[in-house]
Amino acid sequence: MSDTQTLIENRPPSVAGLFLDRVAATPDAEAYRYPVPPAAGEGPDDWKSLTWAQTAERVYAIAAGLIELGVQPEERVALASATRVEWILGDLGIMCAGAATTTVYPQTNTDESAFILSDSGSKVLIAEDVTQLAKVREKRAELPELTHVVVIDPAGVETGEGVLTLAELEQRGAAYLEKHPDLIKERVGAITKDQLATLIYTSGTTGRPKGVRLPHDNWSYMAKAIAATGLVGAEDVQYLWLPLAHVFGKVLTSGQIEVGHVTAVDGRVDKIIENLPVVRPTYMAAVPRIFEKVYNGIAAKARAGGGAKYKIFQWASEVAREYAKAGQDNFRRTGTASVPFALSAKHKVADALVFAKIREAFGGNLRACVSGSAALAPEIGFFFAGAGIHILEGYGLTESSAASFINPGEAYRTGTVGKPFPGSEVRIADDGEILLRGPGIMEGYHGLPEKTAEVLESDGWFHTGDIGELSPDGYLRITDRKKDLIKTSSGKYIAPAEVEGQFKGVCPYVSNILVHGADRNFCTALIALDEPSILGWAKDNGLEGKSYAEVVAAPGTVALIEGYVKELNGGLQRWQTIKKFRLLPRDLDIEHGEITPSLKLKRPVVEREYKHLIDEMYAGSREA
Repeated sequence: MSDTQTLIENRPPSVAGLFLDRVAATPDAEAYRYPVPPAAGEGPDDWKSLTWAQTAERVYAIAAGLIELGVQPEERVALASATRVEWILGDLGIMCAGAATTTVYPQTNTDESAFILSDSGSKVLIAEDVTQLAKVREKRAELPELTHVVVIDPAGVETGEGVLTLAELEQRGAAYLEKHPDLIKERVGAITKDQLATLIYTSGTTGRPKGVRLPHDNWSYMAKAIAATGLVGAEDVQYLWLPLAHVFGKVLTSGQIEVGHVTAVDGRVDKIIENLPVVRPTYMAAVPRIFEKVYNGIAAKARAGGGAKYKIFQWASEVAREYAKAGQDNFRRTGTASVPFALSAKHKVADALVFAKIREAFGGNLRACVSGSAALAPEIGFFFAGAGIHILEGYGLTESSAASFINPGEAYRTGTVGKPFPGSEVRIADDGEILLRGPGIMEGYHGLPEKTAEVLESDGWFHTGDIGELSPDGYLRITDRKKDLIKTSSGKYIAPAEVEGQFKGVCPYVSNILVHGADRNFCTALIALDEPSILGWAKDNGLEGKSYAEVVAAPGTVALIEGYVKELNGGLQRWQTIKKFRLLPRDLDIEHGEITPSLKLKRPVVEREYKHLIDEMYAGSREA
């Protein structure tokens, strides 16, 4: 048996157990960094740190406080908060109490929040602030099982009648621990591997979300598997901003506990650019939309610098892509990423002019980024690879505890999601669907045995609903969601995500694009533009001072995007080409339910919302 197999197969039953081991092994090492905004409200944040021992003191107090409130093993404690250090402390406290975390996005509306709390049977809610508390108070009559609400930020909160602050919970827990000093060790020691650890509700495109049941063994496996990849080490600094209510964010906390590196936590997306030079991470995980926004921002800044600067950027972009493709192709053949001398010389010049500044904007220490949740446009991936920002795409689902595939370090291949995690299996069904089996797969959907049986076979194979291809040496490429495949009226199948990804690599102004064409005789697209980028263009093209809606409605803007659509079509099969498009009057967003909190497109919602534009594009058409 290999060392990797031993590491994974001899895993403990829970991450709570791993946490106790980590605290014992490196009590004085730095565990977390978190920002504290200045009291006056202006100026830079003051970053504070917690050692593993200090983290444990707070985690154990939260766990004991929950036990004192009457929380029993496997009972659910909900967490409704943005990503912040208290989210992690709360989640670890819940696990160390032997209970199970129900995750709730802070953006979730009142009705759906109440549904999740009710369906999960959550007994306690840890709420971020008065806004999250208000949702519960509005639906109090529908939540008879909810006994207490613990609020992280006390501002404006009236305590009493089942409401207390996190500080009060920790004080009660610390006092309870003085009387029962072995309480945490006993609770953690009693956890079994098949005991429920987490309930994560998938943000369904139709109907109510389903609760995915992830037992403790899922997270223990993920912790060991992440360590076994060798991609992260104890000296790393992770910048964690992803939503912790989402499985992608949550899995990163498990890996960190096993490896023992530092994690800087701040979920404010608008602070990413400001935080990177402060945190100086060695690695971070993100979703494709973040890399797209950074790319659009770099292109817009170059354009604003005048024609000469923009030409240099365009030249450097092509050099980056050519360099990355050549290096990856050579690595595949020979095991070294060497490139021809002439290309290397061009790259050296482009690096001095453009790429070094990009790396510095990411903090200057970044070894690699992990991208997941949706497909990254390969042209954007190659651009960053050539600029020295190595983006390792991975793949997984809520139902597989987030990570099933990851690109293997130096041998990464842009456009693929890499190879399976150690201990996981994959096969491609006859219809192209990706099937997964392994210790990361969910127990099932909460209270929905029929829905579970639809996707989970008795021998453990899980139907992902994604279509993909495996290379002879085991790299997986995702081509589309099974349910999203378009079949035109002429019988041709089209993978819209593939076309959409190509457009994002071509057009530096796009924010979101939806390709439509099911049962139609040609394809169309709804396109939302990136507001800062297109307003920057508008300023230089006679549209300064106009609103976003006015800019996207302007003939000049339509003509600009039409040029990029023609460029896209030049590289597509005839039946894939976009014959008509419409620019949307605003960008798609979470608040309107058009994208998920992990920034995935909700196709049915967008198609319903803009049905009039889709109908308009096909009205009276006889195009073949």
